[in-house]
Amino acid sequence: MPGGGQSRRTALAGGLALGLMGAAAPRRVVSLNPCLDAILVHVADRRQIAALSHYSRDPNGSLIAGIAAGLPMTWETAEEVIALSADLVLTSRHSSAATRTALGRMKIRTELFDVPDTVADSDGQIRRIAALVGREPRGEALIRRIHAAIAASRPAAGQTPLSAIIYQPNGFAAGTGTLIDAMMREAGLQNVAGRYGLSKWGQIPLERLIADPPQVILAGEVAPGTPTWADRVLTHPALAHLSHRVRKVSFPQRLLYCGGPTLIETAAVLRAARGQG
Repeated sequence: MPGGGQSRRTALAGGLALGLMGAAAPRRVVSLNPCLDAILVHVADRRQIAALSHYSRDPNGSLIAGIAAGLPMTWETAEEVIALSADLVLTSRHSSAATRTALGRMKIRTELFDVPDTVADSDGQIRRIAALVGREPRGEALIRRIHAAIAASRPAAGQTPLSAIIYQPNGFAAGTGTLIDAMMREAGLQNVAGRYGLSKWGQIPLERLIADPPQVILAGEVAPGTPTWADRVLTHPALAHLSHRVRKVSFPQRLLYCGGPTLIETAAVLRAARGQG
């Protein structure tokens, strides 16, 4: 029948398109950002990964240090990327502008990513990277794992949120409109940075903490056992009388900035912090 011939042609065309898409999948992918590194190793074949950023080998700053140790790395120079014969480079706003410019002049394909501010933004990055390497189902599987972790971090219905704040080791706080703020809300923690008037990232004066302290300080920790900014704050004489009202909970620095698979551990840590209240 005519309709059957048309169906066969459509199926053949679809199959050819899929074959071409598979053939076009990059074979030499370089990532210049640790957050993108973490997504890439979860969705790409190992043979597709030509190199990750050097940041991902730091066990105190990376959740994939063990995996990264077995893969090539770069120091984010264009010369290294060119020598690796990369056919796709993943970069961020924080990647070297000089490197990005040089790669553009060499006509090496680069994809630029912003810092995600929401879980939906993070999902979008996963889907985009998975599509770029031709592994969309792996991206969807990773997203399902992340959303399951977030769902598990949510408090029981009717549970009152705990007021909380996150401090980076250098004294800056995570404010509203950030991904970590969104994750705190999911886990039943009210980020008081917004109450202090902070938007995005910035410093909160000690006087404001004294006047209106949170119940929990999530202390950014560079490495286990190292002093944090929250340690300095809570030992300040002006806050001594608040020690019974303010609790410090360790919050590893490596969880502060990235979306993607990092959110699985972030959700677990925030759930544990709320559960101690």
